[in-house]
Amino acid sequence: MRILGLDYGRKRIGLAISDPLGMMAHPMETLQRRSLRKDLAQLREVIRDQAVELVVVGNPLHLNGEPSEMSAEAEEFGARLAEMAGVPYRMWDERLTSQEAGHLLRETGRAVERDGGVDQLAARIILDSFLAAQ
Repeated sequence: MRILGLDYGRKRIGLAISDPLGMMAHPMETLQRRSLRKDLAQLREVIRDQAVELVVVGNPLHLNGEPSEMSAEAEEFGARLAEMAGVPYRMWDERLTSQEAGHLLRETGRAVERDGGVDQLAARIILDSFLAAQ
């Protein structure tokens, strides 16, 4: 089963995709946000082109586990995308994934710039976590 992982943000959305067996996550692109309609349409195309059967959306909870303001926004986005694309979605705890992604980039000597690299890697971390829990 092909699964799409999303690191939802107001400026960018990081994407990662699983292998066809649903065992490993691979970073894809980073979607630069334009408008809700255009973003949903672009993601619907990715879902169709990659034969995605499930979307996993990072849930930005507070450190204490309580939902954040962004949690509700990410949930709404996931629900709209699922409805538009005709695939189910799941919310998945993403606490500290962006910090972990930045740390991994620094370890490999890459600059931690906001060019989308952190977002792609955070999406991969979210999806890897989801796959490991299955």
